[in-house]
Amino acid sequence: MPELSQESERGRAVLPFGGAEVRGPSMVPTLQHGDRLVVQYGARVGPGDVVVLRHPFQQDLLVVKRVAQRREGGWWVLGDNAFAGGDSTDYGAVPEELVLGKVRLRYRPLKGGQRSPLAVVRWALSAARPVLSDRSASRRFRAR
Repeated sequence: MPELSQESERGRAVLPFGGAEVRGPSMVPTLQHGDRLVVQYGARVGPGDVVVLRHPFQQDLLVVKRVAQRREGGWWVLGDNAFAGGDSTDYGAVPEELVLGKVRLRYRPLKGGQRSPLAVVRWALSAARPVLSDRSASRRFRAR
């Protein structure tokens, strides 16, 4: 399950936006291990949105998942990688108060070996992408 660096919590009280780093494969192909995220804290969420939340059983652990649907007791969240686990199929609906914010942007850091001008241009063209809501999330949920 993608864990997030704790630095995303530091600026939360002052600014509505913060940063986080993805650790793990559960949101592949949308998010990769090492991707950096721009998170809007306190944003309204709905089905299809990618969100940052506190793990229901380990609340010091932050995770990123896609909201599938509203259920009694909170949001049902799933990873985009069905084989990675670590989502509501393991721990049930996530209470509203554990959902911290919505992911707005993903960017991939420049790798150390990418020094040629062509590699830097390719990186610049693909490094930053908005993380859009996937309205087919509830259909994926029904297919599981």
